[in-house]
Amino acid sequence: MTRNPGPSRPSSPPRPRPARTAAAGLVVLLLAACGGPAGDPDPDPATTEQESDVALTNPVHDGNLPDPFVLRAEGAWYAYGTQGRLGTMPVLRSDDLVHWEVVGDAMPTLAPWTGAGRHWAPEVVELGGRYVAYYTAMERETQQQCLGVAFADAPTGPFVDEAEQPFVCEHDEGGSIDASPFVAADGTPYLLWKNDGNHVGVRSWIRVQQLAPDGTALVGDAPVDLITHDQPWEGHLVEGPTVVERGGRFHLLYSANDYGSADYGVGWAVADALTGPWTKPLDAPLMRSSPDAAGPGHGCVVTADDGATWYVHHAWPPDAVGAAYPGRQMWLTPLDWDADGTPVLDGPSATVDRLP
Repeated sequence: MTRNPGPSRPSSPPRPRPARTAAAGLVVLLLAACGGPAGDPDPDPATTEQESDVALTNPVHDGNLPDPFVLRAEGAWYAYGTQGRLGTMPVLRSDDLVHWEVVGDAMPTLAPWTGAGRHWAPEVVELGGRYVAYYTAMERETQQQCLGVAFADAPTGPFVDEAEQPFVCEHDEGGSIDASPFVAADGTPYLLWKNDGNHVGVRSWIRVQQLAPDGTALVGDAPVDLITHDQPWEGHLVEGPTVVERGGRFHLLYSANDYGSADYGVGWAVADALTGPWTKPLDAPLMRSSPDAAGPGHGCVVTADDGATWYVHHAWPPDAVGAAYPGRQMWLTPLDWDADGTPVLDGPSATVDRLP
């Protein structure tokens, strides 16, 4: 979710599942200094004498960056997040997914339909030769959160939305938030989002609808409902969707429960077609709060250069209160897959036993 929980102390985290990083303290990895991309095996065994100590320590960005989304573009990684001190659409850059530098504000000029503040959860995709950002903002006329679409020639922006009306806004269902573009293996683009039902006391759904090839319009008469909150741990909402197509099936990772508490977590649903039917094989979240981090969720899946998958998400220190609360920071958690295709998402852990 995108509303800022503020400096109040989150509730005590539930008991976590065992994390893969069993050792306390810093887990050290050896990377060949003259090897290929991080995580790839060194093509020349002779260079192992030049190895140096490298470690992945979370959070990978310790500033406030709620609802992070990471894009691979132009030979680098770009991370976007909810509005904060870095601007309306904060953007960071990295060469390795671990070390990040702040670029600035990717959307300095607001769209005509929006009001200042409450710009949330941007996600970016390259369509039709441009970078397309789907984002959530407050509609000035109704004060509801709605979806906008903005365009840029570079991943760092500036993204421009000249529309007089939102791209999507389900006013009768509380508004629309948490847009997530997805391009299927056959090249067809889609948009997932959530109706903000919990905002007005009605049921929230994660939905999907096909996009035009350039991302400028929706295709078809209506979206398709995928999942809702029907498990006890999910509380009164589902949100923050991201889809992975793997092994001929579609995997939906989503967040649920109260974004500002340690009950927030990441769930999983699976389907043979993007439009469903979807099932939730587990009755518990894939990832929940741990002693290292509270409220993990609202992230995206990225594939590193070595083919390994990672879940980029936000979380915050469980014991941080008052002025010590740093906001929701960006974390990197390994996403593994069992032989039967079940995702494994342990943690979040402050140290990770491999690098991207």
